Amino acid sequence: MSAATAPPVRRPAGARIRARALGEGGIGRFLLRRLGLAVPTLLGVTAVVYATVALVPGDPVSVFLGPGAPAEARAALAERLGLDEPLPVRYVTWLGHAATGDLGVSVAGQRPVTELLAPALGQTLLLTGAAFVLVLVGGVLLGAAGATRPESPLGRLCGALSTLSISAPQYSVALLLIAVFAVKLRWFPAGGTHSAFGAGGPSDLLSHLVLPAVAAALVPLGLTARVFRAALASVLAGELADALRARGLGRLAVWRHCAHNASPALLTIAGLQLAYLLEGVVFVETLFAWPGLGRLLYDAVAARDLPLVQGGVLVVAVAFVGINILVDTAHAWIDLRVRG
Repeated sequence: MSAATAPPVRRPAGARIRARALGEGGIGRFLLRRLGLAVPTLLGVTAVVYATVALVPGDPVSVFLGPGAPAEARAALAERLGLDEPLPVRYVTWLGHAATGDLGVSVAGQRPVTELLAPALGQTLLLTGAAFVLVLVGGVLLGAAGATRPESPLGRLCGALSTLSISAPQYSVALLLIAVFAVKLRWFPAGGTHSAFGAGGPSDLLSHLVLPAVAAALVPLGLTARVFRAALASVLAGELADALRARGLGRLAVWRHCAHNASPALLTIAGLQLAYLLEGVVFVETLFAWPGLGRLLYDAVAARDLPLVQGGVLVVAVAFVGINILVDTAHAWIDLRVRG
């Protein structure tokens, strides 16, 4: 049979469905709708944050020059920083510059805000990524063990551990980790990213990363385990699992198919916890002296450094919205009904 008359290779049904949906613009339309909703969301977040930070008691000019500065110097600095304009005008001006990547100059550091945010964001992403790995691996293992044998001692133990993980205060756990593993046992450093007199390198960074990553991952891990356990247990007790067993599939094959059906719930909760980690590590970074975005914003708020605060919040908001868009798109790829 020649190549011209050879029968076409048929793809699996799932691949044909996804290819047809892509050809019709299913994912593309879904993504465009999500991006369209992201624009007003970001505008609303930036407007609220800009107004809130600007109206907080305290004068950036006084912070920079001191309360006893001459009136002429105060007026000159206020004009240079654009603080003599009405708040709506200042916001529109800042938004126009931000759209071009110009987030202004830090009042306290006298450096471009982007230069201060870039290294801090890298450190936050490193800590968030390490914590998210712990959340995903620990949450799946605890949830799967609890759903597979819910009434066994192992299932009860996994449920208790997930509840304890959610209930434990993150701040207190971080202090406990420092007291036990850094001060008493001296297994890990108490803070920073590198030892002052250490060899440096990836191993030194990893040792500094362990405690803050565990502290940041504790609550999201428990939530992920509980959601995945409930979703997987529901599928295992449903008609799909009965039908698979009736066809003679083994326990591992049944579990694999059921876990695939429970994956949308895992994807949703994991995406939410990733966004939570990205914006919620401020206390962890402060306690462990981790030079990330949360600690930078904490210091900027204390110094009334408005350009740095506004730029940092904008970066966090963009990352938060972007993560949610990616999660929604992945969910729509798995479940065609979500596309609408």
